[in-house]
Formats: sequence, C-alpha cells, structure tokens
Amino acid sequence: MSTFQTTVQGTFQLLRLRWARRPRWLLGPEAYVTRSFESTLEVLRWDKVRKAGQRWAWAGAVLGGVAGLVAFAPASWLAHGVSRLSGERLLLADAQGTIWQGQAVAVLTGGPGSRDVRALPGRLNWTLRWQDRGVRVVLQHDCCLPQPVAMQVRPGWGRARVDVGLVPVDNPRGWQTSGTLGHWPAAWLSGLGTPWNTLQLGGVLRVSANQLAVEWVGGRVRVSGQADVWLDNVSSRLTTLDRLGSYHLGLRADEQGLVQMSLRTVDGALQLSGLGTVSAGGTFFRGEARASEAERGALDNLLNIIGRRSGDRSVISIG
Repeated sequence: MSTFQTTVQGTFQLLRLRWARRPRWLLGPEAYVTRSFESTLEVLRWDKVRKAGQRWAWAGAVLGGVAGLVAFAPASWLAHGVSRLSGERLLLADAQGTIWQGQAVAVLTGGPGSRDVRALPGRLNWTLRWQDRGVRVVLQHDCCLPQPVAMQVRPGWGRARVDVGLVPVDNPRGWQTSGTLGHWPAAWLSGLGTPWNTLQLGGVLRVSANQLAVEWVGGRVRVSGQADVWLDNVSSRLTTLDRLGSYHLGLRADEQGLVQMSLRTVDGALQLSGLGTVSAGGTFFRGEARASEAERGALDNLLNIIGRRSGDRSVISIG
C-alpha cells in the first residue's frame, strides 16, 4: 500500500470518529425532541421523589408527635379519667408526673356538688407498663398498701378483662393471685357522704382477694374469684362506746358471675348480719343490726340511723 493510500485511509478514519462525536444540532430535529422528552421525564421523576419525601417527612413528624404525646401525657389526664369513671367519687388530687408514672393524693367525695371530702395521708404512686398482652397498673402507697397492688388490663375485641393481684417483693414483674390488698382508715369513708358522714366511723378497713377478676363481654359484667372486707375495731361518734366491734363482709362470685355477699359479726356489742347479691342489675342486700343486752341503751340512737327500726333490731335494706 502506498503512502498516499495510507494517508487517505487515516483521514477517513479521523473524519468518521469526529462524525460520531458531532454536536447534537447536527443529528437532526429528532434528537432535539428525544432530548426534550428525556429532560421532561427527569423533571417529573424528581418532582415525584420530592413530593414523596415531603409526605414521608410529614408522616414522620406526625408519628413522632403522637408518640411524644403518649409518652409524656400528663398525669392530670389519668386523674380526669378516674374521676369520670367513679362518678367524681374518687379523685386523684394534685396529680404529678405522667400517665405512665405519677403520683397524687387519693380523695373520696360524695359526688358532683357534694361538700363531703376526705383525703388519705401521703401520696398514691402508680406505674403503667405494657406486659403480658396488656397494660399492668401497679399502685403503691406508704399509708395503706403494704405490698404493691397490680391490675392487669387485657383489652380485646368487644371485651376487656381486669385481674387484681399483688406484686411479689422479690419479683417486680411477677404476679401473686391472693393476699391482703391494703388497709385504710374507716374514717376515709366519710368522704362519700350519706350515711358515712353521719356514722363517722373509726377503725381500720382491710381488703383481701383471691383470684379476683372483672370481665366485660358484650356490655355485660362478669366477676370471678373472691374478696374479703374486714372492719376491725369499729367505733362511731353516735355512741358513747369506745368500740362497736369487728365485722367481716365476704364476696364470692358464682359460675354465672353473680357475686354473693354475706355479712357477719366477729365480735362486739353491735351485732350485724345479712345476705345479698351484686349483679349487672344492681345491688340487693337484706340484713339486720342488734345490740347486746348490756349495751342496748348506748346503741339505741345508732340503731335508729342504721336502718328501719323494728322492735329491738334495725332492718338494713339495699335495693
């Protein structure tokens, strides 16, 4: 091959490379249309990504706000809920902290418009945490709860169950089904109004439970287990006696969820007895009060107030 031929081939090769790298305006109008279309798609894709990012940012902000609101919800919200559920008869006054961990003063009142108010000494402490497929509420009170009391709340579809027990001292996450829940001054009951504000009781109120639970199913309440209420060394300002006696009220739930009540006298000058039931339809109780022969004169006025007088006894009727 001559030098001339080699030069010509080299020149054509160089022109071919340059033509492949030619500017887009030499490719024709189709190249401009394609480039414009690709540019529009890029803008649309970027706008879609930007809007999606904004939506996720707002969603994250809302979820973060809700989580923060739940985590740091004030204790006053819980106090308001307890007041409504109890018909404003149990108040958590001066509530401090959060729903999940807080403290307040436990107060009994006679309800809306009542002037009767009685507070427990010290402060009631509570903690709420997720445990055992529900929420566990643990209550502590130096005055009246010698061992932390726990309520396990298990919500469900159209139903809810609350188990009442104790927290073992050596196992904060454990569960004890039976034992003494607490003891309170009987004078605290005067905050509920009539007839407790008239009786002005003294003594100690003790409550124990064994496998006690309350279940709501389809709007109906079902109770299981048992509870015992003890009134120790009861006194009253309506009599000159220093001590009326000690009494026991037993509560037993049957297979149908009906709670059977039985009242008896352990000892004392004032003799109390009676039977009753507690159900969704209300409370029914029939009992009587009597005085011992030696103390009949001192208890006469009290017997007139406790119930309907019938000879030497006073008939107690509820429901």
